[in-house]
Amino acid sequence: MSGDSCFHCGQPALKASQVTHPINGQSQVFCCHGCAGVCEAIHEAGMDAFYRRTPEGELLSPPPPPTPNADFYDYDEVQSQFVPSLDSRRSITLMSEAIHCAACIWLIEHTLAKLDGVLMAKVNFTNKQIKLRWDNDRVQLSEIIHALNRIGYDATPYDASASEEAYRKANRDLLYRLGFAGFAMMNVMWFAVALYAGADEDPAFRHYFHWVQWAIATVTLIYSGKPFWHGAWKSLKARSVGMDVSITLGILTTYFYSFWVTVDPSHSGDVYFDTMIDFIFLLLIGRYLEAISKNKAMDSTKRLMDLQPKVARCVDPETSEVSVVPVRKLKPGDQVMVKPGDQIPVDGKVLRGTGNVNESMLSGESREIWKQTGMDVSAGTLNLDGTLTVEVSAILQGTMLGRIVSMVEDAQGAKAPIQCTAEKIMPWFVTVVIALAVLSFSYWIVNADLETAMIAATAVLIITCPCAFGLATPMATAVASGVSAQNGILIKNGAVLEVLQQMNHFVFDKTGTLTQGRMQLQETVWVDHIQNDEAEKAHLIEAIVRIEFHSEHSLGKAIVAALQDQYPALKNQRLTLEHFQAHPGRGVEAEWQGQHYLIGTRTWLSQYGVDFPPGLVKMEAERGKTGQTSVWVVRNQQVQAVLFLQDPLRDDARALIDRLKAQGKQVTLLSGDRQAVAESVASELGGMEVIAEVLPDQKHDVIARLQQTQSVVMVGDGVNDAPALARARVSVALGSGTDVSMDCADIILLNNELLSVDTALALSQRTLKTIKENIVSSIVYNVTFVPLAMAAMLTPLVAAITMPLSSLVVILNAARIRRFFHPKAVARREAQLAKASKPAPNKADQS
Repeated sequence: MSGDSCFHCGQPALKASQVTHPINGQSQVFCCHGCAGVCEAIHEAGMDAFYRRTPEGELLSPPPPPTPNADFYDYDEVQSQFVPSLDSRRSITLMSEAIHCAACIWLIEHTLAKLDGVLMAKVNFTNKQIKLRWDNDRVQLSEIIHALNRIGYDATPYDASASEEAYRKANRDLLYRLGFAGFAMMNVMWFAVALYAGADEDPAFRHYFHWVQWAIATVTLIYSGKPFWHGAWKSLKARSVGMDVSITLGILTTYFYSFWVTVDPSHSGDVYFDTMIDFIFLLLIGRYLEAISKNKAMDSTKRLMDLQPKVARCVDPETSEVSVVPVRKLKPGDQVMVKPGDQIPVDGKVLRGTGNVNESMLSGESREIWKQTGMDVSAGTLNLDGTLTVEVSAILQGTMLGRIVSMVEDAQGAKAPIQCTAEKIMPWFVTVVIALAVLSFSYWIVNADLETAMIAATAVLIITCPCAFGLATPMATAVASGVSAQNGILIKNGAVLEVLQQMNHFVFDKTGTLTQGRMQLQETVWVDHIQNDEAEKAHLIEAIVRIEFHSEHSLGKAIVAALQDQYPALKNQRLTLEHFQAHPGRGVEAEWQGQHYLIGTRTWLSQYGVDFPPGLVKMEAERGKTGQTSVWVVRNQQVQAVLFLQDPLRDDARALIDRLKAQGKQVTLLSGDRQAVAESVASELGGMEVIAEVLPDQKHDVIARLQQTQSVVMVGDGVNDAPALARARVSVALGSGTDVSMDCADIILLNNELLSVDTALALSQRTLKTIKENIVSSIVYNVTFVPLAMAAMLTPLVAAITMPLSSLVVILNAARIRRFFHPKAVARREAQLAKASKPAPNKADQS
């Protein structure tokens, strides 16, 4: 590197502020002490390969000042605002505006990987965020921040408002450069019009106007053209070529040709300073519109986070005084008041009050959920009626809404395989473009003149647009991830959108996935002498409710809920007993009004010498084959009744299975239940392959075996499904499932609707279709316009107009995915699926 440029950042190293520092035994020049310190830290860490990586975008800048008061972030009280859990292993999202290229990602991830205690560091270039997980017992957060400062990166905990401000700052800078280029274009046009109108016939006027245009064009090139030539210089410095290289070559070719005409009064050619300024202006318009469109396409995530209030009514538990405080200042255990019409500001548990809450922003379903003391509420949901006092359990990023936003951002930053392929193609694409420009220049300078050759070569350089290859996948993925999250389908990994439509085998867990996951009382069968005695039957029902009310078992709760619904009078009674004892896994024992009751399994009751009616025993065996569970009621050693309960199928389970079969997908039921029960469920769903009596750890092995020949999607909800979900190529968890299953899943159905599996499949197909459309449109654009430019049939000005339009076509096409959940689009898909699922007519019937 020359002595006039900083060895680290490449910026000019002015004589007055130059710093000389030895690096690897050689004296190097730096623009400031900050660059010298950062460069030394990078080389000492063995990360000098950073300078040989392939960066994209702008030049390195001198390092920002160190993060102020970094030690402040070590306090748990401060970290609680940004860290989901204050365990020994913690996670946080940091933001660094100094992240500007692929080399930054490499340097940060490799540097942090060397720190003892850092468990994971993942950089998202799209939003300049660093996802960090560390062991707080081995390394402090301030040490990690200082390590980032040493290699030239500021780092502060992610704050949505700061991120939005950084976006506005970048857009404002681009708008200033655009405005200056527009002002220069209007002014230089007056001189161009005068020359075209005849002023060029007078050599003095012609020479004067050329120099004035040169002065305006030079300032415009330096200021407004900075994004292009900075990007080009960075690419060349890294021994790579990007889109800015071809654009800058076109601009400089036009500029220096016009400058040659200006300094040579005897030259008869025309200057093209006005054309150069025009296409800088037009290219900046394209970039500005592209930046706005990108933000608009990805703002689903921002709108999700905006749903979370920034202030809350904090209640003092001792004085009951209410004060409005920022949510950031709240901590677990605090109490907040939520009035009717307010959005709930935190995740927590209702301490006092009752009311309906609209949770559509989380589940995608516009229905009211009744909340009362002891029930959980989520940040961002709407309190419709009633005043609630809520005990805080999580705030901001730690809430369910915050975790959803984080997952969506990860999905939007993830790279799909097709995107990686496109990024590999881009440097070759630009190289070919430059070769075509040189070929065009060589042809026309032989067959025409220098001016024609220059115009043709510049048009080729300007009109080619490889950006569609780079935008095709991330734009489609970002839009799809954002709009699906708004409709109750959380896609944690953007790459899943590309591969899901290729999956041909769907494996479903039974309990809680295809079924509702909660037992319901199907029928009560009484012994003969009670069947027609209503008074005795009522007495026994009251006894059953009283006894099971004291049970913590899910079967007992299901029985109480069903009988109280049938007999509302039992809801308002004091359900006391003389004696109660639970026998876990077997049943319950109680005494009421001097009578002894046993309620439980027949196997357990047989130990008490109970005589079971043969007809009921036979009925129990038959019902067991269909998946029903029997609970026997015994009073004073005599059987009184049998209660039959069953976990009913989800309402949309059959519809989903039919849809998947209509698309040619293979469907399998994977369950730990008995073979007969699993086959009964499969039969109710229209038939499918059944793999039953599988232990939780064996589900993982079954998925691994199936994936040896097929691509498998696993759909589950429980802890026992987690290994299988982690093993499957694509995994789907229901929002009603456990945290473990959702952590292992690629897609979470927050709306808890099983049919959303098919919706996600259709969204995947739509997303891949959009990606392919974008790539094809880019190819068609280049195949059409590049030959025209090589034939000197297009001017650089026309090229500057059409080039950004091709990028906008890609962005707008990706934005069309937002209409995927429009009611008309949903109705159209439903009609197509109904038609596809309709059985073909029988020829014999037709005849």
